[in-house]
Amino acid sequence: MPLDDLDQLLEIAKETAQEAGKEVLKIYNSGHYDSYSKDDESPVTSADYKANDIISKALAKHSPDIPIMSEETNNGDLAARKDWPHYWLIDPIDGTQEFIAGSGDFAINIALISNNEPVIGVIYGPVNDTLYFARKGHGAFKQADGETKNISVRKFDDPSTDSVVIAISRRQSRDRLLSKMSEQRTYETKPLGSCSLKSCIIAEGKADLYLRLGVTGEWDTGAPQCIIAEAGGKILAANFEPLTYNQRNTLTNPDFVVLGDQRVDWRSIVLHQV
Repeated sequence: MPLDDLDQLLEIAKETAQEAGKEVLKIYNSGHYDSYSKDDESPVTSADYKANDIISKALAKHSPDIPIMSEETNNGDLAARKDWPHYWLIDPIDGTQEFIAGSGDFAINIALISNNEPVIGVIYGPVNDTLYFARKGHGAFKQADGETKNISVRKFDDPSTDSVVIAISRRQSRDRLLSKMSEQRTYETKPLGSCSLKSCIIAEGKADLYLRLGVTGEWDTGAPQCIIAEAGGKILAANFEPLTYNQRNTLTNPDFVVLGDQRVDWRSIVLHQV
């Protein structure tokens, strides 16, 4: 399938994410799965591998000319992939810890990267049957409860003084997080699990900022970056430089920040800029 048919590729990604998500939900509800530790000591389950298999086979079938990069696959050395003009970037289950903990805050992430930039983003939360998706230049959307609607970041009444709502991990210290923020503002926090779902609540205007400290992979930000950008926000490295894709062997991200209303002077608020 030619890459210029992005509408069709978006539909493929949406259908594939939902297909994988429904299978993951069956496993989640049954409680019957195996858990393992990867070399970096992060968790992975048989549900991750099942989702990876479903997604990889579906994408290969419907778009055989587009390479696939996944968290749960050996993606090879940079030299073998650095000249890919485009590729699928997937996280079969974003929020494996939440899957294991039973919180329900996990999602399937599928992005299409073209010329090192996310141009399609799909995030599916199986527990709530909620689908977020975007295509570059065509807006961001949320599909839930039988309705599909356009979403956008929250616009501050006063960008210089309004209270900021911060999406925070259920396992992150609120005090430690707020120590990274300017004392010139007031803050509320909204706990949530999956990295991508925290980006999505910013995209739909339910939070304004998410600061992620620690190791993540490019598959954690590919789909969210497209969605948040189309909703009027940004994902940047914590030093406010752009994130890059397929430029490093490790495929790891720096600390990053997800930002809502772009009229806000976020540099004056986020003190953790390395």
